[in-house]
Amino acid sequence: MHLLLVEDDSLLGQGIVDAIELDGEVIDWVKTGSDALKLLNISAFDAVILDLGLPDMDGLEVLKQLRKKAFTVPVLILTARHQVDDRVRGLDTGADDYLVKPFDVNEFKARLRALIRRNVDCASPTLNYQGIEVDPANRQVTLAGQSVELARREYLLLLEFISQPKRIFTRDYLTEKIYCWDENVGSNTIEVYIHHLRKKFGRDFIKTIRSVGYRLGSVKN
Repeated sequence: MHLLLVEDDSLLGQGIVDAIELDGEVIDWVKTGSDALKLLNISAFDAVILDLGLPDMDGLEVLKQLRKKAFTVPVLILTARHQVDDRVRGLDTGADDYLVKPFDVNEFKARLRALIRRNVDCASPTLNYQGIEVDPANRQVTLAGQSVELARREYLLLLEFISQPKRIFTRDYLTEKIYCWDENVGSNTIEVYIHHLRKKFGRDFIKTIRSVGYRLGSVKN
């Protein structure tokens, strides 16, 4: 799961990042609406956590621009605005859920999970490729009916490949999908995870396209 947090309060933002990373998820954190829109234009996210009181623009304006561009990423609004009219305005603008500050971190994470689960369920309950079945809602992977254990970033890579089985992926794109934008990433990190997937699904499972990137191949029998 790759999340984007848009929150200018440093103390709250760090608390949210710590809570999300404790669950082993990837989260990018920006403090302005303009930075959020830039990231959303170059990276794909599973959900956006959006504060309304941003220093450069109202969070609702960020949401309007997001929906105007037909981005369907789920958005959870976090705000101190507690009036019913404020909640209605946020939902009508295109938010998927609304949580008033201060909030309980367990409720926050539960709402976020439910929001992403609904989005995944609408898109595709399961993904299948040559005997591999991926259940995104429960993060379960099986091969020929047998459970396959994957590390978090192995799973994220597998999900990318199986979601778009005919696509050729560049290394830079795959790096963006499984790491936060400000993380230090080794030059051969993607190759290491691809090697792990080949060990579990066969050496021809992921093909290397020289000077371009990678694409799905065939699964071991």
